[in-house]
Order: sequence, then structure tokens, then C-alpha cells
Amino acid sequence: MGRRIGVLGVPMDLGAGRRGVDMGPSALRYGQLHEALESLGHSVEDYGDIDVPVVESIRSEHRQNGMAYLETIRKACQDTLEQLLSFPTDAFPIVLGGDHSIAMGSVSGASRKERIGVIWVDAHADFNTPETSPSGNIHGMPLAALCGLGDPRLVNLGWEGPKVRPEDVVLIGIRSLDKGEVGLLRERGVTVYTMKEIDTLGISEIAEATAEKLQGLRKIHLSLDADVLDPEVAPGVGTPVKGGLTYREAHLLMELLADAGIVTSLDLVEVNPILDRENRTAQMMVELASSLLGKKIY
Repeated sequence: MGRRIGVLGVPMDLGAGRRGVDMGPSALRYGQLHEALESLGHSVEDYGDIDVPVVESIRSEHRQNGMAYLETIRKACQDTLEQLLSFPTDAFPIVLGGDHSIAMGSVSGASRKERIGVIWVDAHADFNTPETSPSGNIHGMPLAALCGLGDPRLVNLGWEGPKVRPEDVVLIGIRSLDKGEVGLLRERGVTVYTMKEIDTLGISEIAEATAEKLQGLRKIHLSLDADVLDPEVAPGVGTPVKGGLTYREAHLLMELLADAGIVTSLDLVEVNPILDRENRTAQMMVELASSLLGKKIY
């Protein structure tokens, strides 16, 4: 039976150190996301894009307490949250990025103020705070902020306090961590599957363990960063790290999560068309979304 899907774009590259991911929503749409999902029997409504200013118009805001473009990012995430809260209650939200800082708005909005689990599929944990971040780029901080760590203006976005419990978070595909993140992740008890675990345990076992850990939650958000994929497979990302998921590993993860039937909302983020080849990365993200939402080989 088809789902009711609501699509929202957040064309923002302010949280990243490299320009270009603000064109990600357009690339994903051009990659025929709408058509791919409708072919699976889903009803798709596109709510357009959140209005995000370009870097050139806000140069004076560049650094606040060591963080780049804090207020503009905060507002974009707040607008994302509010737009998602206005979606029909039976809709499956898909948020198109943009850099990964948008997850502060997408996860909070998708939760509708209920307890929500998060599956963070990414080469990076994005669990920095302003004190641990080597760069000050906010796209390295959203998961920490969602868990209540970091600048109060990000932590209290939408409403006061953490939006996610650390024990309700599973990271998959991690292969690049800052030293400060390691300490915070261990201290908070976040479940982390690095590429070492993927190589030794296999995607099947990790997907099963993830579904079992989160199965008691009514809402589970999958935040899928294109750089979890190996750069040979997905070149169009701003922060590539060698040794990522293969094409088949990524699809298998989506297929197994689809079988488990636990995911209730989705991010597709960090696609950078400037660095891509023939929209290959965006098209692969569309294919992964299709696998998550029911596309089968047989």
C-alpha cells in the first residue's frame, strides 16, 4: 500500500566549509525523486524549499562564538521544523539538503514533540560542540545539539531541551571522528557502527541489531548523508572519506530497514552537484530512498 509522502527542500550550505550543497535539493529533484517514488505507488507532494539566504548576503555574520552563520542556520532549521509540523499527520516527510545542519530542524519537526529514534548513516558522527569542533562548521554539530549538547540557541531550537535521547541513536558507516567527538559519544552511550564493524559483522547483522534496538519507538528518523558512500561510488560530496559503503551495502541497508518497517521520516543530505559527475550522486541517493520506501529486486 502506498504512503503519503511530503518533500521539503532546505537549500543551505552555510553549515559546511565547502560551497555547493545548497544545490542538492535541485539535484535530487532533477534525479527524478518524485517520479521514482510515485512509480512505487506512493502519493508525493512537494512543498518547495525553505528560504535560505546565500553566503554573499550575510558575510558580516560569518563567526559568532566560533560558529559560522549561527543565526541564519538556526532560523532555517526553525523554519524547517515549523514547516514539517504543518505536514499532514499521516505524511512520511523527506527533507532534501543542503548540509547536515538541517537535521536539527528535520529531526525535531518529524518528531512532532514525541520521542524519536535516529539512524544516522554518515561517514561522520556530527557530534561536535563549539568547544570540540576544529572548524566551527555547524554541519559537524547537529546530532550533538539534538542530544542536548552545545550552544543553547541550537539545543533549544523549537522548544527547550534535547530532542533526542542518546540511547535512541544509532550511527552507521562512521570512519572519520574528531577527538572530542569520541569522548562525547562514549560518555553519552551512543551506539556507533564504524566501517570496521561493517566489515567484520556485515550490514545484515547491523541492520537487524538497529531495528531491534529501536523497534519500541513509534517514530524513527533516518538521516542519510551522501558521504557515507565510498567516493568512488558517490563523488559529489563536500567531505569525502575513502573506504565507505559500497553500492550494494548501501542498498542492502535500505532494503533491510524497509523490511523492518521502522523508518517514519528521512533526510537526504550533503549532495554537492558542483563536485559530482552527471548527477550520479543525486541519482544514487534517489535509488537509496526508493529502496527504503519499498523498491524490490523481485
